[in-house]
Amino acid sequence: MDAALFDYPLPRKCIAQEPASSRDASRLMVVDRNNHSVKHTYFAKLGQYLPSNARFYRNNAAVLKARIYGYRSSGGKVECLLLQPAEDPLTWWCLLRPGKKVTRGGFGLEGEFRADVIEVGSNGRYRVRFHLLRKESVTDLAERLGIMPLPPYISRTEDDPRYAQDAVRYQTVYADPGKRVAVAAPTAGLHFTDTLIDELKNNGAHFYDLTLQVGIGTFHPILVDDITQHAIHHESYEMPRAVHDSLLKEKGGPRVAVGTTSVRSIEDIMRRSTQQVEACRTPSGSIQAEADIFIYPPATFAGVDHLITNFHLPKSTLLCLVSAFLTPGSKAGIDWLKQLYAEAIEQQYRFYSYGDAMLIL
Repeated sequence: MDAALFDYPLPRKCIAQEPASSRDASRLMVVDRNNHSVKHTYFAKLGQYLPSNARFYRNNAAVLKARIYGYRSSGGKVECLLLQPAEDPLTWWCLLRPGKKVTRGGFGLEGEFRADVIEVGSNGRYRVRFHLLRKESVTDLAERLGIMPLPPYISRTEDDPRYAQDAVRYQTVYADPGKRVAVAAPTAGLHFTDTLIDELKNNGAHFYDLTLQVGIGTFHPILVDDITQHAIHHESYEMPRAVHDSLLKEKGGPRVAVGTTSVRSIEDIMRRSTQQVEACRTPSGSIQAEADIFIYPPATFAGVDHLITNFHLPKSTLLCLVSAFLTPGSKAGIDWLKQLYAEAIEQQYRFYSYGDAMLIL
């Protein structure tokens, strides 16, 4: 399938550089697949478009302040983006800038840490061994000294005062501080407020938490001509037994996935056999697995009835997923999504991580 089918023109002014004044003040495009209709509203009114007993599945991964800075022995500055732990807690896969220079002599920050590059991996990744000067973990170091790893399309100067706002708003209100495993926010969840969640719960909704370690691969564009040849990124996830059991129940409200990360986790586990699921079961009963699923038209969906999502980058795997969800089992969603995005641009919706949202019924 030609990757050009998933391209579209987007004026730069449509890329949100800051979040809305309040989380649920974001705009919401409501797309009804049954009657092919579109409505424009605000996220605070989400409950008006879903049954009161809807079941929400959300990713509670917390974003690690994964971008830390240090200096080479020569004095040159180094930017390090923590991606994921390697073989032990002090060794991490990272992105480094400038990478080649850092391989000679490493980098560090006086009084805080030293770091040595011990392997040059693929896709610009480096395996880095940290030597900490305090009794803390690399994660603790990042939380203390790092900044939020905003995606490249959000412009910030190094001393931008908006970083203080980013530390709060580039994190969902339900992020679990004990699960600081993401280097990108599950952005569809950024629109929820505690008040809205309580309102939905009081009306009969149920919320289920799973954890998917959102990686930098979520931003990687499709660079091949044929999307079927794209090497999809892998992301680890954990799903409690109760959450998995709820997905299998036929009775209850519709299953609403909050974001594409939730979809990836749900559809990955729902496509596994009972034997495969049990092989991923931990002693506590939760499921730990790795999602390497690439969803694109004409895919079908086994565990998601409705989807809340943001407006995504051209030629991205996320755009492929949403296209498939619009018309499961068909490729018609590709053109329809382009029409919806064109309408969103005309209506001055805000795109990408800090942008507005779409509800697909």
